Amino acid sequence: MKMARHNDPRLRAHWLWLAGLLALPLTGPAAAAGCTAKSGPTLVPLVELFTSEGCNSCPPADRWLSTRFSPTNRGQEVSAIAFHVDYWDRLGWKDRFATPQFTRRQDDASNANGTSFVYTPQVLVQGRDAPGWSRGAVATNIAAARKQPAQADIALEASAGVDGVFKLRAQATVPTPAQRVHAALWLAYTDSGLVSEVTAGENRGVRLTHDHVARRLEGPYALDAEGVTRVSATWPRPRERGSDAALVAFVQNTRTGAVLQTLTLSGCSAL
Repeated sequence: MKMARHNDPRLRAHWLWLAGLLALPLTGPAAAAGCTAKSGPTLVPLVELFTSEGCNSCPPADRWLSTRFSPTNRGQEVSAIAFHVDYWDRLGWKDRFATPQFTRRQDDASNANGTSFVYTPQVLVQGRDAPGWSRGAVATNIAAARKQPAQADIALEASAGVDGVFKLRAQATVPTPAQRVHAALWLAYTDSGLVSEVTAGENRGVRLTHDHVARRLEGPYALDAEGVTRVSATWPRPRERGSDAALVAFVQNTRTGAVLQTLTLSGCSAL
């Protein structure tokens, strides 16, 4: 069952370091030994799934995301993130991965798309609604996006800290002045292989497995006058760990939702 929602909830449906980092040769999205990654000249699309454990039409979309974009595949076809929204929580089952922040992100995407409601499950490709995801619309949109040149450059590094934390560094650059307007960097921590035994709500009695689950989202980090932003931070690892943690970075226009480039750092023990 889908939930569509208006405002009425009752409706349902470091720059030196980075200079060296950018020069490192990589064989995939993450160098196994170095835990570094850099984006290439071609656009890697962003695929977002808005979902909830309280929505009985969401499990098929969760399975589709896991099957179509396996977290164990270290390729660079897309950067995938599953955002769990919280507006289903009042109906009997509280999704422990859902946050008001992720619901706001869906609202912002709806506004950027010029629509008046949101729903679950919803898939966005490059910030745009892809309502026919189960019928191939996502594949079509991804194929079209991957033919485009990247409009931003991204570099990432992750290293292990102590007491359950990791350190991250990121840099994003937008070379073209016209593309810098309203462009900003976002950083997300995702994990896969997370399991829930649902005991209430529309999915009562169902065992759910989730991949690419957003556990943290930070941003937007604004660009400076030269079109560059740099981030250095220490993040705690979630207490509940899955099997394939990843760090996802993307540069997006905060007004239009257009995604200029993405990068996923995965296969890194520091995460």
